[in-house]
Parts: sequence; C-alpha cells; structure tokens
Amino acid sequence: MVAMRISIATNTELSSRFFASKLNPTNNVLLNCAYECKLPFLSMASRRVSVNRCVLSMSGSGSSTSGGLTYKDSGVDIDAGSELVRRIAKMAPGIGGFGGLFPLGDSYLVAGTDGVGTKLKLAFETGIHDTIGIDLVAMSVNDIVTSGAKPLFFLDYFATSHLEVDLAEKVIKGIVDGCQQSDCVLLGGETAEMPDFYAAGEYDLSGFAVGIVKKDSVIDGKNIVPGDVLIGLPSSGVHSNGFSLVRRVLAQSDLSLKDQLPSENTTLGEALMAPTVIYVKQVLDIISEGGVKGIAHITGGGFTDNIPRVFPKGLGAVIYEDSWKVPAVFKWIQQAGRIEDSEMRRTFNMGIGMVLVVSKETSHTILEGGCGTYEAYHIGEVVNGEGVSYS
Repeated sequence: MVAMRISIATNTELSSRFFASKLNPTNNVLLNCAYECKLPFLSMASRRVSVNRCVLSMSGSGSSTSGGLTYKDSGVDIDAGSELVRRIAKMAPGIGGFGGLFPLGDSYLVAGTDGVGTKLKLAFETGIHDTIGIDLVAMSVNDIVTSGAKPLFFLDYFATSHLEVDLAEKVIKGIVDGCQQSDCVLLGGETAEMPDFYAAGEYDLSGFAVGIVKKDSVIDGKNIVPGDVLIGLPSSGVHSNGFSLVRRVLAQSDLSLKDQLPSENTTLGEALMAPTVIYVKQVLDIISEGGVKGIAHITGGGFTDNIPRVFPKGLGAVIYEDSWKVPAVFKWIQQAGRIEDSEMRRTFNMGIGMVLVVSKETSHTILEGGCGTYEAYHIGEVVNGEGVSYS
C-alpha cells in the first residue's frame, strides 16, 4: 500500500509528497545509515551526475556544410555547456562518471540524477503521459547500473503552474512502473504548484536514484585492454535524448505526430514516445556471470562521447557498422533532417542503449542472449588509440 499526502503551496512555495512503502532489509540498512549521516552525500552525488549529464545533453558539431540540421542548429550549445562544467569542476573535482560514488563501509552508494528534456513537449502534444515517468526513472537508474550498482530508491520532482490531479496521477503511475522495472522503491518526491511559471497544461520532471555496490565489485573500466569486445543492448528508439533536434526535424518535415512512420505500423508520435528501456535487471544478471569490465549508457553524445568515458587513457573503439538493426525512426529523422552520419552518431543512440565492454571469453555467453531472455549484439572492439571509429 502506498500512501500519498499533497499539500498545495502558493506562489513559489513547494509542496511535499511522502510515500510509505514496505522496504526490504537491504533498504532498511541503507536508510538507517543515511539518517545517522544526515544525508550529506546525496546532494553531492546528484549534483555530480547532473553536471555530467549537462555535457552529454549538449552534444553537437556545429552547422553542417551539406545544409543538414545539427544539434546546435536546434538551439543546444555545446560550448556553453562545456564551459559551465569546466567552471564547476574547479569547485567540485572528480566529476565525470555516469554515477557519483560515495564510500560507505565496504560498499559505495551510487547516485544519479536527470530529467527527460524536451521529450516533455511531445508528451504535451500527443497526450501520452503514462510512460514519461518510465523515462524519468530510466535515465537515472541506467546511469548508476553502469557501476554495477543495484538501485535502492528513487525520488521525483513534479512541477506545474496548476495541479491537474488526473494528469499528475498518470505521470506518477509511470514513475511507479519504472521503479518496479528497476526493482527499487519510490521513496518519495516533491509536488510543486507554482502559478504562472509554466504554460497551461504543462509540467516539468526531474528525479534521482541511489543504489549500492560492493567496493570490490565496482565496474570502472580500469582492466579494459585492446581486443575486448563491445556488446550492444538494443534501445526502444530515441529514448530521452536529442529531442530538441527531433522537434526541429518534425517542424520542417511533411509529417505530423499523428501520421504513420514510413514503413512501420505505428504513428510517428507513438514511435518517438516509446519509453526508455530500463536495463537494470538485464545488466545486473550479465554482471553476475563475470567478465564485464566497463559499461556505457548511450544517452546524449551517442557512441562518440559515451563509449570512451569508460576506457583507460590511450584506448578507443571500432564500431562495426550494420552489426545491429537501426530502428526506422532514426532513418526517418536522418532523411527528413538531412543529417550527416557523424551528427546522428553523436546525438542519438541509433538503436543501442547500453554498451558493455567484456572479455572475448565472456562475450560468447552474453551473445547467446541468456538462453533467449534478451537480445545482444557484437557491435565492436577495443583498440589502441583514443576515440571512436567505424568500419
């Protein structure tokens, strides 16, 4: 049974949402410690990952010489984002991982925070609100599982100018679904009603997750060597990154969100709103078999920026083109926006939402797909020399 209390605030005051949930013993141990420590680590870990996400969500390579659209053309400025991160790094050294690690006895607490970006604009236009909460949970739990951490709990922030209870319930239902998929507890959240701050019928979302991993089990990429194999886990589509560019493409295309996606039996709106895959259970199962050396969550920045983040200095990757099926929605985005291959690869996941770096010996077991329980592709290998190339 989940209990919720909402007190409506006025002006810029915030209201609180509290949940009472049945916690397992592992969660109780963590929460007791967190209370005694007065939670100084949560805000630090969340801030660290939030800053890191800022870098990735601002990927772009400037205007295309061919006249095609770029992420920068859609209003996302990589230079401003990089400069902000550079300044914050001076105040809080050590940022850069997918999740922030805080030592706790023989374990680390791993924290991540994120939102869903301008995908919210499509939620408003399509009226699809019951899955956007899954996206919210996915963006944080997928980040922290890259360290091998099991998510423990999630908290959300829902803000709007005027609280429409039925709409908010749909959104939070998606958050509950996301927590169930990642086997964590929705511990609480914040509901903020701020008159005149958002357009009528619109809202904003953010949240953070905290997980735990033993210190001797952390996945950190330090043991990656040339010849290791890159295993890709398929995405459901665009996930929750690059929607500023998607919306720009949509605005100049001949299709609306209600039109059928070319060659597919679904509308464009449905394809773009497909919820982000939550990889937690699948990745933790693979990790339990051993041999996983590094994991990259493919969000903003695509392969180009995300995969190298898990490599030791001096190593890079070769990606095998055509080694997986690129979803039709990406083909439409590229064609309609006349976007260059390099820009697509740096902005979108292109059909691969998570990349695992594993030994050759381990790769055979993973590629067999856990006896048919999941799909996995051999998409490349680790090589000497930094950066990502394609062959």
